[in-house]
Amino acid sequence: MKIKIVALVFLIITSVSCKDDETQRDAENLKDIKKRELVFDEVNKCWVFNIPVLQPQAQAVVGNWTEWRMFLSELKQKPKSSIGAFQQKAKTLSKKVFDLNNSIPIKFTNRAVRSRIAVLTTQIHSLDLYVNLHDIPSQKVVALIPEINLALASLEAQFEEIVRKEQIPVEQGESDMIRMLDTSRAIPSSKNNAIVPRI
Repeated sequence: MKIKIVALVFLIITSVSCKDDETQRDAENLKDIKKRELVFDEVNKCWVFNIPVLQPQAQAVVGNWTEWRMFLSELKQKPKSSIGAFQQKAKTLSKKVFDLNNSIPIKFTNRAVRSRIAVLTTQIHSLDLYVNLHDIPSQKVVALIPEINLALASLEAQFEEIVRKEQIPVEQGESDMIRMLDTSRAIPSSKNNAIVPRI
C-alpha cells in the first residue's frame, strides 16, 4: 500500500513539474516574441539610408561602376516583413559593399576613396554582425545607421571633389614646375664624377 501511495505522489509531482516547465517555457517564448517585435519596430524605424545625389559630372563617372549601382540599389530597398528580412538584407549589403573594391573607376582609385570605402565596409559589416546576433542590440543598430549615412555622404563628397579638381585649368608654367619637383627625374650622381678634395 505504501508503495502505491509513494508512486501516486511521485506521479503527481512529476506531472505538476512538467506543467510548470511548459508554463515557464511558454512564458519565455512569449517574452522572446515580444522582445523581437520591439527590436523589429526599433530597427524598422531607423532603417533609413540617405543617398546623396551626385553632380552630373561625378554621376557620369560612377554610372559605369556596376558594383556601386548594385550596392546603392540594395541600400534603397528596405525590408518590411520581419527581423529575419533585416538579417538577410544586412548579409546582402555586407557582400555588396565588399565587392566595391573590385572595380573602382580609374579616376577614383586613390587613397582617399579607398579609405572611405574601407570605413563604409567596416560599418556595414558591423551592422550585419549586430542584426544577426541572437539578442540584437537595437541601440547599437540605431546608432550605426547615421554613421553609415555619414560615411556614404563622405564618400560621395570625395567623388565630387576629385571631379571638381580635375576641372580646374592648369596655369601657365604649372606643369613645368610639377616636373621640376619630381625627384625621379633628378640627375643621378656617379662616383666617377664626384669631386675629390685634394690634400
